[in-house]
Amino acid sequence: MMKSVWIGAFGAFLVGSSAFGQQAPSPPPILTQAARLLPVLASKGMVSSQERQASAVGVDILKRGGNAVDAAVAVGFALAVTLPRAGNLGGGGFMMVHLAKTGETVAIDYREIAPAASVPTMFLTASGEPDPKLSRDSGLSVGVPGTVRGLALALEKYGSGKFTLAQLIEPSVRLAREGIAVEEDLADSLPQAMGRMSRYPSSMAIFARDGKALPRGSMLVQADLANTLEAIRQQGPDGFYKGRVAEAIVSATREAGGIMTLDDMSNYKALIRQPVTGSYRGYTLASMPPPSSGGVHLAQILNILEGFDLKAMGAGSAASLHVLAEAMKPAYADRATFLGDPDRVKVPVKGLTSKAYAAKQRAKIDLAKATKADDIKSGDPLPHESDQTTHFSVVDSEGNAVSNTYTLNFSYGLALVANGTGVLLNNEMDDFSAKPGAQNAFGLVGSEANSVHPGARPLSSMTPTILFKDGKLFMVTGSPGGSRIISTVLQVIVNVIDFEMNLAEAVAAPRIHHQWKPDALAVEPGISPDTLKLLADRGQNVRPGAASGSANSILLQGGWLQGAADPRQRGTAAIGY
Repeated sequence: MMKSVWIGAFGAFLVGSSAFGQQAPSPPPILTQAARLLPVLASKGMVSSQERQASAVGVDILKRGGNAVDAAVAVGFALAVTLPRAGNLGGGGFMMVHLAKTGETVAIDYREIAPAASVPTMFLTASGEPDPKLSRDSGLSVGVPGTVRGLALALEKYGSGKFTLAQLIEPSVRLAREGIAVEEDLADSLPQAMGRMSRYPSSMAIFARDGKALPRGSMLVQADLANTLEAIRQQGPDGFYKGRVAEAIVSATREAGGIMTLDDMSNYKALIRQPVTGSYRGYTLASMPPPSSGGVHLAQILNILEGFDLKAMGAGSAASLHVLAEAMKPAYADRATFLGDPDRVKVPVKGLTSKAYAAKQRAKIDLAKATKADDIKSGDPLPHESDQTTHFSVVDSEGNAVSNTYTLNFSYGLALVANGTGVLLNNEMDDFSAKPGAQNAFGLVGSEANSVHPGARPLSSMTPTILFKDGKLFMVTGSPGGSRIISTVLQVIVNVIDFEMNLAEAVAAPRIHHQWKPDALAVEPGISPDTLKLLADRGQNVRPGAASGSANSILLQGGWLQGAADPRQRGTAAIGY
């Protein structure tokens, strides 16, 4: 007889057949350890996302015989309703898919693209200086959205065949039409968005009442979004990229000063790419290739760290945090120089991710003293050549896995709803370099490799990642967080592999971040004052930073699925069955 047990800090249902097997094994030792936090356990399938209702939608698809891709597509559409500040139809992102039967792992690129009328100088003033208002707060900031095409492509190529796109969208239509309670993250984030939303009556009509954010406990009904989702249900992606919805998106963008056209919408294509691969202490990883910088620099930093005994240094020690920071700096310096749209520029992926290149960078690290950012230049990988975002992870009973990260850029994107569609538009064009050396909203420096060009895809830090041990699926992870995404994913991996934390502890542990420039080590609350002083004594420019990221992850161990939803936001949930 099947039985359910409520377990762990984040809550899930544990049911009695083992992951990828018949009878569930005994509970793993992790349940008997004296741990601060415990992961959710499940034996068949798991969804870990930033919003509970969306996680539940995905688990329902798994229970009904869908595979991880089916569930991920349903979650992606659901988050567009239940997590409007980051879940989206009007943005774009990246999906990693692992297929257990063939062992194949692929990367789906559904990043936004620059409209055909884009030019390299479009975000500069008459004097040639970057104008952030143009790249962040105008219609020029809106890239052609890729989410709908991306999710549809994933289903077409890698779905189980048991569900149509229409069936997977149906729960989202219902949630949008019936409404969701303004609680948890939604209640926290809406008031902060009102200043930007107040510029657009179409947005205020949905998310505000009497000029103020919908109050906690009220209902958010998104009838226009339900109609848009229904159009996609009936017509497929053409219901979004052509016809009434496309016309409304183009009109809204142009009225706000943008240059998007109907041809830009109808010509959008999602792409399948080969993942970036790497290894770390006997584990292999597959992560997102350019135009994401995430996979390249995750592999690069792990290669540098592999030469240090982090375990002996200790989790959270000044020694280990210093080494982490010093390994991040050269990777972010290289990001500024070499990374861009691979369909437009040659990115030296093999060189940047080679062990030999990492060895040269590792040799420059002083264990007793921080290296100043101005003393770090991008290296020469060629000889080795041969914010607001949301992440969710899915694993099914066959061992198929999805790691998906997608975004509108800022929280609620441009904060502009295309009138009559319910679709919030992105401001993703700010991820291009307005000119070489200019910083974007996250402080990241870019070069000519990431300059604005027609049809180009802006560089991203999104890092959806899948890890394997001895050829078998081990962990699915990723995070939102703008420039901090790479360092967040890095530290979850290091916490599990080097410091042997359980997944819940690895996700919840305080994190640090250094992105080369600005030359500051951001530290989350929870790191001891003594440790911070020791870091400062080493020359680290320590700066307090707010908690960031939402590394909703899944780990397979001992026949069990372990899930951890990041506690940094309210309403996250890992749900299994």
